[in-house]
Amino acid sequence: MPALKNLTLKPGKKSAEPNYVLVIHGGAGTMIRDGSTPEQRAKYRAVLSRALKAGYEVLKSGGEAMDAAVEAVSVMEDCPLFNSGHGAVFNVAGKNELETSLMVSKPPASHPAMPSSRRGSSVTLITHTRNPSHLARALYLAPQLAPHPMLSGAAAEATGALLGVRQVDPSYFWTEARWKEHRRGLGLPEDPVEYPRPEILDDTNSETTDVASLSDHKDKETWEPLDLMPTGTVGAVALDIRGCIAAVTSTGGFTNKLVGRVGDTPVMGSGFWAEEWERAGGFVKRKWDRIRGKSKYEGIGVSGTGNGDYYIRRAAASNIARRMQYLGESLDEAAQNVIDDLFKEGGLGGVIALDREGNVALPLNCGGMYRGVIRPDGVPLTAIFFDDQLTELQAGSTNCT
Repeated sequence: MPALKNLTLKPGKKSAEPNYVLVIHGGAGTMIRDGSTPEQRAKYRAVLSRALKAGYEVLKSGGEAMDAAVEAVSVMEDCPLFNSGHGAVFNVAGKNELETSLMVSKPPASHPAMPSSRRGSSVTLITHTRNPSHLARALYLAPQLAPHPMLSGAAAEATGALLGVRQVDPSYFWTEARWKEHRRGLGLPEDPVEYPRPEILDDTNSETTDVASLSDHKDKETWEPLDLMPTGTVGAVALDIRGCIAAVTSTGGFTNKLVGRVGDTPVMGSGFWAEEWERAGGFVKRKWDRIRGKSKYEGIGVSGTGNGDYYIRRAAASNIARRMQYLGESLDEAAQNVIDDLFKEGGLGGVIALDREGNVALPLNCGGMYRGVIRPDGVPLTAIFFDDQLTELQAGSTNCT
């Protein structure tokens, strides 16, 4: 399948109004329209809309891009429809090992003393952190406790706990649908469901998105995911009113991955990236840029989703930035070319990318990518399949609360 073209979304007309944008994805994969129902599609789009609105409220109030992206990702981490947090897939040993990352194009205004060289934090092999994106943010904001750009396992989670990041029993991440996928993938019978599911009252409160609340069916386990045997992630890229771009990504990896496998989500430059650089050119070009109202700097944020092994081999996320900086490609051209290159090598997936001007690109080379965009007008636009256009979910399509 060729990559989907022409998915760059331009910002509105220039005005005195603040320019802020949030773009999200809920994973890319082999979802097929013919195998889905309108109700099923509405459930996914309802959660995407909810995530967009959560991040939008932060940006609207003048908040940090970093916090807006974390808010959006947290909504998807709390929903079992997506392969992150509560809906994470299992590895070959029947365990959940989660990953997350955060990166900013420049230090957030709320932390002016943060060194400009410290632009992100990532964690892999997470087993107890309820919202991995919260852990990435906490570690990034604590350079004395976590000076490294990437950490893993129990030590990282223990540091997060010291910083107030909520921990849960590993059974919190268990869902019947993902467990059955795990067993089917190993050639085992789905029933009986052998993995214990204890009652954890403190960890199944109203903060978790109950899929049953998105429809008239109240049995939590009546839902079926669109992306069977997923390899995707969830992610958000936000631009705030100060021109800072933040990329946040979170995933459970792919079903029946080897124990200890590290994917692209925590690998800086592969599954995520954010940076800014001074525009090239001499005096005349700089003068012309000022006349056109362009910033002295260019900036970009990227979050990827798909088969992460290929993203690692191609340094996919940072490659988009390098193509813009050194080849003069637009955001659309650079993101599209990287996705095309991944496809040529067998790597299926997509990216969401956002530049400092508010342009958004969402190329993909597979059956679909849960995706959405929200701008200062506050209207959440979402889509699922590769040929979908971004549209607003009509009122009455779901009774999501």
